[in-house]
Amino acid sequence: MTINGFSIGKHVIGKDKAFVIAEVAQAHDGSLGTAHAYIDAIAGTGVDAVKFQTHIAAEESTLDEQFRIKFSYQDKTRYEYWKRMEFTKEQWKELFEHASERGLVYLSSPFSVKAVEMLNEIGVPAWKVGSGEISTPDIMNTIVETGKPILLSTGMSNYQEIEDIVLMLKKRSVSLGIFQCASLYPTPLEKVGLNLINEFKDRFQCPVGLSDHSGSIYPGLASLTKGVDMLEVHVTLDKRLFGPDTASSVTIGELSILAEARDAFYLIEHNPVDKDSASAQLADTKLVFSKSIAPSRNLEKGTVLQREMLTLKKPGTGINSSEMHNILDRRLKTDVSAERLIKWSDLE
Repeated sequence: MTINGFSIGKHVIGKDKAFVIAEVAQAHDGSLGTAHAYIDAIAGTGVDAVKFQTHIAAEESTLDEQFRIKFSYQDKTRYEYWKRMEFTKEQWKELFEHASERGLVYLSSPFSVKAVEMLNEIGVPAWKVGSGEISTPDIMNTIVETGKPILLSTGMSNYQEIEDIVLMLKKRSVSLGIFQCASLYPTPLEKVGLNLINEFKDRFQCPVGLSDHSGSIYPGLASLTKGVDMLEVHVTLDKRLFGPDTASSVTIGELSILAEARDAFYLIEHNPVDKDSASAQLADTKLVFSKSIAPSRNLEKGTVLQREMLTLKKPGTGINSSEMHNILDRRLKTDVSAERLIKWSDLE
């Protein structure tokens, strides 16, 4: 299968090892300092990118929007919550620069045209489009006009809707990666949908990944064994922290495990072993573990060897078992101890 890869920074999506994104979303709870703390924590895990969400309340929401989960003790409306999650352009730029300094690709999902424009000015190298924005044409058109790669989540889309957006993006020569995603928070393991990874690859001929909201490392690990090109997981500094996505997130320690597993799986997968060559390299070791013909008890000089007098013992440096028929009925010309192997020189 030929997959058209594309670059985000130094990473070639679809050609290199899986591109792992740590999704902070609103885990910072509106604190700029906490957002910076997430960048530092994530930078030490070995993943490739950190992702936020850029919300501008007045540009994306109204007082009619309901809470997905009624969690907030301080926000009377969903609109107030989005307002509290806002950072200024200068603050978003500081986060971008901090991430770059720590070696992380900086991404942030926009939820309004103004957010797209602001992030584009800051210099984000690619777009992660959330599941709900596929059907928002003004946002999609503004993103496409930037010419930057698009990473598309599909949590609320059926096949026809995905095909329509993929066709539109390919017609406009946009580099594209698709995520299987279940828009359930947290996602039950039986609804993760790893079966769709290969289906998406066959159907859309582009890099495919998993955007996971299970709060567990198992879907991520399983997806890596399936050869995903991208993996995105929500992350939290601690499972006891307050927030709507904490239950859907992995910890920093678990994020490190996913990054280590990604590297290990890639190393294993891309280093095929030639069985004959490997065996030849272990010839000396094989002698240590294999066995040779030995007496089953002490035998005296002059004994005519019979099968019941013989056994097999380590190491394999003596007479091989395949030579058993050549030593039966042969006479010993010296005493042989049960603590040693039989040698050809012991035989008349």
